[in-house]
Amino acid sequence: MTGLTKYFNNRIFLALICGLIVFTQTPALTACPFCSAPSLTLTEQLSQSDVAVLAQWSEAEKGTLEKAGKTVFEVKEIVRQSDKDKLKAGDQITINRHRPGKKGNLFLLLGTKGAEVDWGDPIEVTETSFHYISQAPAPEIKTSKRLKYFMKFLEYPDQMISNDAYAEFANAPYEDITPLSKEMPREKIRKWLIDPDTPVTRIGLYGLLLGLCGTGEDVSFMEKKINEPTKEFRLGIDGVISGYLLLTGADGLDKIDETKFVPKDVAFSETYAAMQALRFMWTYGDGRIDKERLRKSMQLLLDRPELTDLVVADLARWDDWSVIDRLMDMYGTGDYDIPSIKRAIVRYLLVASKGKNKKGTGPDAATTEKAKKLLDKLRKEDPKTVKSAERFFFLK
Repeated sequence: MTGLTKYFNNRIFLALICGLIVFTQTPALTACPFCSAPSLTLTEQLSQSDVAVLAQWSEAEKGTLEKAGKTVFEVKEIVRQSDKDKLKAGDQITINRHRPGKKGNLFLLLGTKGAEVDWGDPIEVTETSFHYISQAPAPEIKTSKRLKYFMKFLEYPDQMISNDAYAEFANAPYEDITPLSKEMPREKIRKWLIDPDTPVTRIGLYGLLLGLCGTGEDVSFMEKKINEPTKEFRLGIDGVISGYLLLTGADGLDKIDETKFVPKDVAFSETYAAMQALRFMWTYGDGRIDKERLRKSMQLLLDRPELTDLVVADLARWDDWSVIDRLMDMYGTGDYDIPSIKRAIVRYLLVASKGKNKKGTGPDAATTEKAKKLLDKLRKEDPKTVKSAERFFFLK
């Protein structure tokens, strides 16, 4: 496989992963960094409804070309309604669409008020899941306090409950998860991480949680998990690596360098996952690993052309101007003679040429002048790339 073919194969993979991130981790800056598919939770749906009732399925009629289907429910319990509403136990509610079921099946019906109640899709529940929903703390309560309730239901046997409890964590900001570290079920989390029945979408969260609540006894356990031989993409391994770095600090990062960054035969997805963990530690690590040490690990990835443009962008954001000469040596040579890499280097120089920003970060005066001269040089030697890089470049 040629270097260029390998580059494009890995970029296709990366595009798919980035697409997944865009659609499943919104909002990226506030939700759990390694939790996939945050969704509107049951308590959020309940809080947004004007009317909510527990009802039993009574009968249903399929629609035809001439008329819509319908489903009839019998109200068993009023969960929420305004003073003007007059629903009571025993009343019937007819929804103008067909919802299959069996007589006596329980459903949570949520509606919004207009001229009349507009009922949403019925949510089938059991007595257990209904009590879970009705007893859950409201979204208005402080998130860290709410999560104490939902933590008890992670991996609960009822799938609706466990999915929803996970979604509550997936939607929660990382800073609201960390206060729970002393109350996290450490032994259970360890088991969930190696249990083949644990949904892979939850591995990232559980890896992060173990990093928050783990002890020295968990280090070798996490290393074994991280270093499992694989050529396949492992969803959530970035969260496990991040948890490991929270637990081990710079000593753990030395081992990540040795196993994920330096070897050239490591699967691209594994290296990218470890790169994501570096980004996590930079943003959320709270000094657990010195930032200069994080920069050194990121610099190692300049040797991976399939990642170089992303690495260069990170180094610019991280105010690492020590690689400016190395980047110019790379520019347009061998496996680095790729438009996206060249544009990334130009943008690195554009950032460097602006000097200190309003926050007081950025390069010193000497580096700024050097960047300006290098940009002038590239404008003469490769004007097309510089113009392309500048076209969609906006520096705040």
